[in-house]
Amino acid sequence: MNKRYISYIAVILGIISILIFTTSAITSDTKETEQKDSSVFVVSRQIYIPESVTLFGERVPLEYFEVRESLERELLVNTFYQSQTTQILKYKHRYFPAIDSILAANDIPADFKYLAVAESGLRINISPKGAAGFWQIIESTAKQYGIKVTNEIDQRYDLEKSTEVACKYFKNAYKKFGNWTMAAASYNLGIGGTAKQAGYQEITSFYDLYTNSETSRYVFRILAFKLILENPEQYGYIGIEPYPTIKQKVIVVDTAISDLSAFARSQGSNYKMLKSLNPWLRDKFLPNPDSTSYKITLIEESERKIK
Repeated sequence: MNKRYISYIAVILGIISILIFTTSAITSDTKETEQKDSSVFVVSRQIYIPESVTLFGERVPLEYFEVRESLERELLVNTFYQSQTTQILKYKHRYFPAIDSILAANDIPADFKYLAVAESGLRINISPKGAAGFWQIIESTAKQYGIKVTNEIDQRYDLEKSTEVACKYFKNAYKKFGNWTMAAASYNLGIGGTAKQAGYQEITSFYDLYTNSETSRYVFRILAFKLILENPEQYGYIGIEPYPTIKQKVIVVDTAISDLSAFARSQGSNYKMLKSLNPWLRDKFLPNPDSTSYKITLIEESERKIK
Protein backbone atom coordinates (compact mmCIF):
# COMPACT_ATOMS: atom_id res chain seq x y z
CA MET A 1 0.00 0.00 0.00
CA ASN A 2 2.83 2.38 0.87
CA LYS A 3 4.65 1.55 -2.36
CA ARG A 4 1.51 2.29 -4.38
CA TYR A 5 1.03 5.62 -2.53
CA ILE A 6 4.63 6.60 -3.20
CA SER A 7 4.20 5.75 -6.91
CA TYR A 8 1.13 8.00 -7.11
CA ILE A 9 3.02 10.85 -5.49
CA ALA A 10 5.94 10.40 -7.90
CA VAL A 11 3.62 10.48 -10.93
CA ILE A 12 1.84 13.62 -9.67
CA LEU A 13 5.13 15.39 -9.01
CA GLY A 14 6.32 14.44 -12.48
CA ILE A 15 3.20 15.91 -14.08
CA ILE A 16 3.56 19.13 -12.06
CA SER A 17 7.21 19.43 -13.15
CA ILE A 18 6.25 19.01 -16.81
CA LEU A 19 3.50 21.66 -16.49
CA ILE A 20 5.87 24.15 -14.82
CA PHE A 21 8.51 23.63 -17.52
CA THR A 22 5.97 23.97 -20.34
CA THR A 23 4.45 27.15 -18.85
CA SER A 24 7.89 28.68 -18.40
CA ALA A 25 8.85 27.93 -21.98
CA ILE A 26 5.62 29.43 -23.34
CA THR A 27 6.06 32.59 -21.22
CA SER A 28 9.65 32.94 -22.40
CA ASP A 29 8.62 32.56 -26.04
CA THR A 30 5.79 35.09 -25.60
CA LYS A 31 8.10 37.68 -24.04
CA GLU A 32 10.65 37.17 -26.80
CA THR A 33 7.94 37.58 -29.46
CA GLU A 34 6.61 40.74 -27.76
CA GLN A 35 10.12 42.20 -27.62
CA LYS A 36 10.65 41.48 -31.31
CA ASP A 37 7.25 42.94 -32.24
CA SER A 38 7.79 46.13 -30.23
CA SER A 39 11.10 46.83 -31.92
CA VAL A 40 9.79 46.50 -35.47
CA PHE A 41 7.75 49.23 -37.23
CA VAL A 42 5.93 47.95 -40.29
CA VAL A 43 4.54 50.26 -42.99
CA SER A 44 1.39 48.53 -44.17
CA ARG A 45 1.41 49.93 -47.72
CA GLN A 46 3.51 51.69 -50.30
CA ILE A 47 3.45 55.48 -49.96
CA TYR A 48 1.19 57.00 -52.60
CA ILE A 49 2.85 58.97 -55.41
CA PRO A 50 0.67 60.03 -58.37
CA GLU A 51 1.80 59.13 -61.88
CA SER A 52 2.23 62.81 -62.75
CA VAL A 53 2.70 65.80 -60.45
CA THR A 54 2.95 69.55 -60.88
CA LEU A 55 4.14 72.20 -58.44
CA PHE A 56 3.48 75.90 -59.02
CA GLY A 57 1.99 74.82 -62.36
CA GLU A 58 5.33 73.30 -63.43
CA ARG A 59 5.86 69.62 -64.18
CA VAL A 60 7.88 67.57 -61.69
CA PRO A 61 10.17 65.08 -63.53
CA LEU A 62 9.32 61.95 -61.55
CA GLU A 63 11.01 59.81 -64.21
CA TYR A 64 14.35 60.73 -62.59
CA PHE A 65 15.08 58.27 -59.80
CA GLU A 66 16.55 60.86 -57.44
CA VAL A 67 13.55 63.17 -57.89
CA ARG A 68 11.11 60.38 -57.08
CA GLU A 69 13.16 59.21 -54.08
CA SER A 70 13.49 62.75 -52.73
CA LEU A 71 9.72 63.22 -52.92
CA GLU A 72 9.10 59.85 -51.30
CA ARG A 73 11.41 60.76 -48.43
CA GLU A 74 9.44 63.92 -47.61
CA LEU A 75 6.13 62.10 -48.00
CA LEU A 76 7.27 59.47 -45.52
CA VAL A 77 8.50 62.06 -43.02
CA ASN A 78 5.34 64.14 -43.09
CA THR A 79 2.81 61.32 -43.48
CA PHE A 80 4.09 59.66 -40.34
CA TYR A 81 4.51 62.90 -38.40
CA GLN A 82 0.84 62.52 -37.54
CA SER A 83 0.51 65.15 -34.82
CA GLN A 84 1.88 67.97 -36.96
CA THR A 85 0.10 66.96 -40.16
CA THR A 86 -3.23 66.50 -38.39
CA GLN A 87 -2.95 69.96 -36.87
CA ILE A 88 -2.18 71.50 -40.28
CA LEU A 89 -5.21 69.74 -41.78
CA LYS A 90 -7.36 71.26 -39.04
CA TYR A 91 -5.99 74.78 -39.50
CA LYS A 92 -5.79 74.97 -43.31
CA HIS A 93 -9.48 75.84 -43.72
CA ARG A 94 -9.02 78.81 -41.41
CA TYR A 95 -5.97 80.31 -43.11
CA PHE A 96 -5.85 79.11 -46.72
CA PRO A 97 -8.73 81.26 -48.03
CA ALA A 98 -6.99 84.49 -46.96
CA ILE A 99 -3.62 83.34 -48.34
CA ASP A 100 -5.17 82.13 -51.61
CA SER A 101 -6.90 85.47 -52.09
CA ILE A 102 -3.67 87.46 -51.72
CA LEU A 103 -1.68 85.09 -53.92
CA ALA A 104 -4.32 85.32 -56.65
CA ALA A 105 -4.44 89.11 -56.44
CA ASN A 106 -0.67 89.17 -57.03
CA ASP A 107 -0.70 86.55 -59.85
CA ILE A 108 1.29 84.10 -57.75
CA PRO A 109 0.55 80.36 -58.16
CA ALA A 110 -1.75 79.03 -55.44
CA ASP A 111 0.73 76.26 -54.60
CA PHE A 112 2.89 78.82 -52.81
CA LYS A 113 0.61 78.48 -49.79
CA TYR A 114 2.30 75.12 -49.23
CA LEU A 115 5.60 76.98 -48.93
CA ALA A 116 4.11 78.77 -45.91
CA VAL A 117 3.16 75.35 -44.52
CA ALA A 118 6.71 74.08 -45.02
CA GLU A 119 8.11 77.20 -43.37
CA SER A 120 5.93 77.40 -40.28
CA GLY A 121 3.33 74.64 -40.17
CA LEU A 122 0.75 77.47 -40.12
CA ARG A 123 1.95 78.50 -36.68
CA ILE A 124 2.92 81.98 -35.55
CA ASN A 125 6.45 81.50 -34.30
CA ILE A 126 10.02 82.74 -34.55
CA SER A 127 13.04 80.68 -35.56
CA PRO A 128 16.42 80.60 -33.77
CA LYS A 129 17.71 82.77 -36.62
CA GLY A 130 15.02 85.39 -36.04
CA ALA A 131 12.70 84.57 -38.95
CA ALA A 132 9.10 85.22 -37.90
CA GLY A 133 5.50 84.53 -38.82
CA PHE A 134 3.80 82.13 -41.23
CA TRP A 135 6.32 82.99 -43.94
CA GLN A 136 9.35 83.04 -41.60
CA ILE A 137 10.56 86.44 -42.81
CA ILE A 138 13.82 87.84 -41.44
CA GLU A 139 13.92 91.44 -40.26
CA SER A 140 16.12 92.77 -43.07
CA THR A 141 13.80 91.30 -45.73
CA ALA A 142 10.75 92.75 -43.99
CA LYS A 143 12.24 96.24 -44.00
CA GLN A 144 13.44 95.83 -47.59
CA TYR A 145 9.87 95.18 -48.71
CA GLY A 146 8.35 97.96 -46.65
CA ILE A 147 6.73 96.48 -43.56
CA LYS A 148 7.34 97.67 -40.03
CA VAL A 149 9.47 95.85 -37.46
CA THR A 150 9.87 97.60 -34.09
CA ASN A 151 9.60 96.64 -30.44
CA GLU A 152 5.90 97.52 -30.50
CA ILE A 153 4.87 96.56 -34.05
CA ASP A 154 6.11 93.60 -36.06
CA GLN A 155 4.13 93.12 -39.24
CA ARG A 156 5.89 89.87 -40.07
CA TYR A 157 3.23 88.40 -37.74
CA ASP A 158 0.42 90.04 -39.73
CA LEU A 159 -0.90 87.40 -42.16
CA GLU A 160 -2.00 89.92 -44.79
CA LYS A 161 1.12 92.09 -44.67
CA SER A 162 3.56 89.19 -44.55
CA THR A 163 1.85 87.39 -47.44
CA GLU A 164 2.16 90.57 -49.50
CA VAL A 165 5.89 90.62 -48.75
CA ALA A 166 6.23 86.97 -49.77
CA CYS A 167 4.46 87.74 -53.07
CA LYS A 168 6.87 90.58 -53.82
CA TYR A 169 9.79 88.25 -53.14
CA PHE A 170 8.43 85.52 -55.40
CA LYS A 171 7.91 87.99 -58.25
CA ASN A 172 11.48 89.26 -57.97
CA ALA A 173 12.84 85.72 -57.83
CA TYR A 174 10.75 84.69 -60.86
CA LYS A 175 12.19 87.59 -62.86
CA LYS A 176 15.65 86.32 -61.99
CA PHE A 177 15.19 82.61 -62.68
CA GLY A 178 12.30 82.40 -65.14
CA ASN A 179 10.48 79.63 -63.28
CA TRP A 180 8.57 79.36 -60.01
CA THR A 181 10.32 76.26 -58.68
CA MET A 182 13.71 77.97 -58.65
CA ALA A 183 12.03 81.02 -57.13
CA ALA A 184 10.72 78.80 -54.31
CA ALA A 185 14.15 77.23 -53.76
CA SER A 186 15.67 80.69 -53.50
CA TYR A 187 13.31 81.48 -50.61
CA ASN A 188 15.44 79.04 -48.64
CA LEU A 189 18.87 79.64 -50.15
CA GLY A 190 18.50 83.29 -51.13
CA ILE A 191 18.35 84.77 -54.62
CA GLY A 192 22.07 85.47 -54.69
CA GLY A 193 23.07 82.03 -53.42
CA THR A 194 20.73 80.25 -55.81
CA ALA A 195 21.92 82.32 -58.78
CA LYS A 196 25.56 81.60 -57.90
CA GLN A 197 25.01 77.83 -57.74
CA ALA A 198 22.87 77.76 -60.89
CA GLY A 199 25.40 79.86 -62.79
CA TYR A 200 28.33 77.67 -61.81
CA GLN A 201 26.46 74.50 -62.76
CA GLU A 202 24.97 76.08 -65.89
CA ILE A 203 21.44 74.89 -65.15
CA THR A 204 18.01 76.52 -65.08
CA SER A 205 15.91 73.78 -63.44
CA PHE A 206 15.81 73.16 -59.69
CA TYR A 207 15.64 69.44 -60.40
CA ASP A 208 19.13 69.61 -61.96
CA LEU A 209 20.58 71.74 -59.15
CA TYR A 210 23.17 70.35 -56.75
CA THR A 211 22.96 72.25 -53.48
CA ASN A 212 23.01 71.84 -49.71
CA SER A 213 20.82 69.24 -48.00
CA GLU A 214 18.37 71.75 -46.54
CA THR A 215 17.58 73.44 -49.84
CA SER A 216 17.55 70.20 -51.82
CA ARG A 217 14.87 68.87 -49.45
CA TYR A 218 12.97 72.16 -49.25
CA VAL A 219 11.07 72.07 -52.54
CA PHE A 220 10.19 68.39 -52.08
CA ARG A 221 8.86 69.18 -48.61
CA ILE A 222 6.58 71.81 -50.16
CA LEU A 223 5.44 69.28 -52.76
CA ALA A 224 4.84 66.62 -50.09
CA PHE A 225 2.58 68.97 -48.15
CA LYS A 226 0.67 69.77 -51.33
CA LEU A 227 0.01 66.09 -52.02
CA ILE A 228 -0.94 65.25 -48.43
CA LEU A 229 -3.14 68.30 -47.80
CA GLU A 230 -4.96 67.99 -51.14
CA ASN A 231 -5.46 64.21 -50.81
CA PRO A 232 -5.36 63.41 -47.07
CA GLU A 233 -7.28 60.14 -47.41
CA GLN A 234 -4.56 58.73 -49.69
CA TYR A 235 -2.15 59.08 -46.78
CA GLY A 236 -4.39 57.69 -44.05
CA TYR A 237 -5.91 60.93 -42.76
CA ILE A 238 -9.61 60.11 -42.75
CA GLY A 239 -12.37 62.15 -41.15
CA ILE A 240 -10.19 65.01 -39.90
CA GLU A 241 -12.63 67.74 -38.85
CA PRO A 242 -11.35 71.27 -39.58
CA TYR A 243 -11.43 73.98 -36.97
CA PRO A 244 -14.34 76.34 -37.60
CA THR A 245 -13.93 79.66 -39.36
CA ILE A 246 -14.08 82.46 -36.81
CA LYS A 247 -16.45 85.34 -37.43
CA GLN A 248 -14.25 88.40 -37.08
CA LYS A 249 -14.58 92.14 -37.31
CA VAL A 250 -11.85 94.48 -38.52
CA ILE A 251 -11.41 97.90 -36.95
CA VAL A 252 -9.27 100.48 -38.73
CA VAL A 253 -7.44 102.88 -36.40
CA ASP A 254 -5.21 105.80 -37.34
CA THR A 255 -4.41 107.04 -33.84
CA ALA A 256 -2.30 105.75 -30.99
CA ILE A 257 -3.84 103.33 -28.49
CA SER A 258 -2.41 103.80 -25.02
CA ASP A 259 -3.98 100.69 -23.47
CA LEU A 260 -4.77 97.72 -25.71
CA SER A 261 -6.56 95.85 -22.93
CA ALA A 262 -8.97 98.73 -22.37
CA PHE A 263 -9.39 99.10 -26.14
CA ALA A 264 -10.31 95.41 -26.50
CA ARG A 265 -12.88 95.63 -23.72
CA SER A 266 -14.41 98.74 -25.29
CA GLN A 267 -14.97 96.68 -28.45
CA GLY A 268 -16.73 93.84 -26.66
CA SER A 269 -13.69 91.57 -26.64
CA ASN A 270 -10.70 91.06 -24.33
CA TYR A 271 -6.93 91.37 -24.31
CA LYS A 272 -6.34 87.64 -24.82
CA MET A 273 -8.37 87.58 -28.04
CA LEU A 274 -6.84 90.83 -29.30
CA LYS A 275 -3.29 89.52 -28.86
CA SER A 276 -4.15 86.13 -30.31
CA LEU A 277 -5.70 87.59 -33.46
CA ASN A 278 -3.17 90.41 -33.83
CA PRO A 279 0.22 88.91 -32.96
CA TRP A 280 1.87 91.81 -34.80
CA LEU A 281 1.03 93.97 -31.76
CA ARG A 282 4.09 93.19 -29.68
CA ASP A 283 3.44 95.41 -26.64
CA LYS A 284 0.55 96.61 -24.48
CA PHE A 285 0.05 99.78 -26.50
CA LEU A 286 0.08 100.94 -30.13
CA PRO A 287 2.24 103.97 -30.89
CA ASN A 288 1.21 105.90 -33.98
CA PRO A 289 3.10 109.17 -34.39
CA ASP A 290 2.55 109.20 -38.17
CA SER A 291 -1.22 108.54 -38.03
CA THR A 292 -0.78 105.30 -40.01
CA SER A 293 -3.93 103.25 -40.64
CA TYR A 294 -3.79 99.84 -38.95
CA LYS A 295 -6.31 97.01 -39.21
CA ILE A 296 -7.07 95.38 -35.87
CA THR A 297 -8.98 92.11 -35.92
CA LEU A 298 -11.35 91.27 -33.06
CA ILE A 299 -14.15 88.86 -32.27
CA GLU A 300 -17.18 89.45 -30.12
CA GLU A 301 -17.29 87.53 -26.83
CA SER A 302 -20.27 85.54 -28.08
CA GLU A 303 -18.27 84.27 -31.08
CA ARG A 304 -15.83 82.44 -28.82
CA LYS A 305 -18.43 79.81 -28.02
CA ILE A 306 -18.53 76.67 -30.12
CA LYS A 307 -21.75 76.57 -32.12
